[in-house]
Amino acid sequence: MGIVLVLVFFAVTVVVERSPAGTTIGTVLDRFTSPLWLRSDDFMRAIIGAFFVAVFAVGGVYLTPDLQTPNEWVSWLQLLIALLVFSRKTMPLAAAGIIGLWVIALRDYDFFHLLDYLALGVGVAGYLALAAFPESKYYQYRFAVLRWGVAIALMWSSLEKFAYAEWFHPLVEERPFLTFGMPRDTFIPMAGVAEFTMGFGLLWTALIRRLSAIALIIIFTAAVYPFGRIDLVGHALIMGTLFLIAADPTPSGLKLKGLVPAIGSVPAGLLAALVIIAGSYWTLHGAFYDYGAAQPVVTAPDGELLTHMPNAEHPHGMAVPEITAQ
Repeated sequence: MGIVLVLVFFAVTVVVERSPAGTTIGTVLDRFTSPLWLRSDDFMRAIIGAFFVAVFAVGGVYLTPDLQTPNEWVSWLQLLIALLVFSRKTMPLAAAGIIGLWVIALRDYDFFHLLDYLALGVGVAGYLALAAFPESKYYQYRFAVLRWGVAIALMWSSLEKFAYAEWFHPLVEERPFLTFGMPRDTFIPMAGVAEFTMGFGLLWTALIRRLSAIALIIIFTAAVYPFGRIDLVGHALIMGTLFLIAADPTPSGLKLKGLVPAIGSVPAGLLAALVIIAGSYWTLHGAFYDYGAAQPVVTAPDGELLTHMPNAEHPHGMAVPEITAQ
């Protein structure tokens, strides 16, 4: 039902986008977002810098509050990355630092679990590397690389709501208002459909892309109040990029002349995304883990069931490294 509703909404958006109303909507969006788009590079570098300062302040994590580490030097390296993003000469070093931290995290976390963070990391690093060279012919693709990184990250992470819906049971039971009255086992897959399809929407036509970004901004912003500052820090890079995606007036997606082919491309594109992303997810999972092996049920030391922190309860997460006082 969720997928059918998405296809209907996207098809209607394609029709509206090709009508005079689509031009009007685009003009209104441009009027509100042009101040941001005119300073897009400054804004993105400020977001990246602020994110790494925040991660440094949290301390004891790799790239995101979910990936804990006892190594204090990791925090200082992330502060250095924050400082490196404000000069074009040092931005490639910041990009290399982001990829390097992901590789270093492999010492403490399973490769499959770290795939949750790979696309976003590559997108941000790719943006920094391309934005450092305005004279390059690839400079124009810097925001496209960033957008694709966020889109793939959202589609990939959404699959956990189908593969491991039980991870989210404690979350829903502790905060039942999140479901808007829907049964738990209906809400979780519907949330997965929403996350996957709006991630897909970021890769489609300009109006679908911008409206998907706005919807995701509303969802992530609404999550800050119940989940707190750490949730805001964890999603800061995605949220900052979503603002730019919503402000971007340039065309995107397939350039099809006819209305019927344009509408038909929506289900075809979504099917292709499902085959590629979901197929890769379960193929890689099957290659790394034994489906037949019984998974032990282990809770955190204080008895709390964690949904987003990798631990022995999760088939593709390792125990959180012990953090010692420094």
